[in-house]
Order: sequence, then C-alpha cells, then structure tokens
Amino acid sequence: MNKRVGQIAVIFLSVRVDQGADGYAEAAEAMDRLAARQPGYCGMESARGADRLGITVSYWADEATAKAWRDNPEHRAARDAGRARWYESYELVVAKVTRDYEWQRA
Repeated sequence: MNKRVGQIAVIFLSVRVDQGADGYAEAAEAMDRLAARQPGYCGMESARGADRLGITVSYWADEATAKAWRDNPEHRAARDAGRARWYESYELVVAKVTRDYEWQRA
C-alpha cells in the first residue's frame, strides 16, 4: 500500500521517571493536538510499557515540516518540561520511510 513512503518518521524513544508524572498526560494530549494542526503532519502512533519505556513515532510530509515541528515554541516548551520533570532519558531518531506495508487478519 505504501502510504508512508517518502515521509519523515520522527521516532521518540523515552524512559519516564519512576515517580512525579504530574501534568504529563495533559501535556502529551496537548502536544498530540498541536502536532495534528501543523502543516505536513501525517499521523502519530504511541505506546508505553509497564517498564516506563515509551515509543512515539510521528510522520511528516518532508524534512522541512519535521523541523518546523521541532522548532515550534509550544513543542520546545513541552520538551524542556519533559527534561526537567518527566523523562529519565530519551533518544530521537529521524528517518526517511523507504518502504512500508500492512497486514490485517481477515
């Protein structure tokens, strides 16, 4: 189906702190809504395990729109809050999607 080929995938892998998640859920929801309004936004998927490891992948039309999201002032403020309050560590990977496919049980 190749619905993602050519898009930029911003992969955010994070480990949350053990305690002190006050305000995290609200901030995450606000960032989801903000990202969805950005030009070039193509979608987002996110999951977090009991081990505190989270993976969020946001998809962007091109490198310029991915960078515009990175540079958004509200997103920058949320990143700063994450570093100060919610994350033990994180890694960010930016990749161009060259292939994709889906499978679904009939």
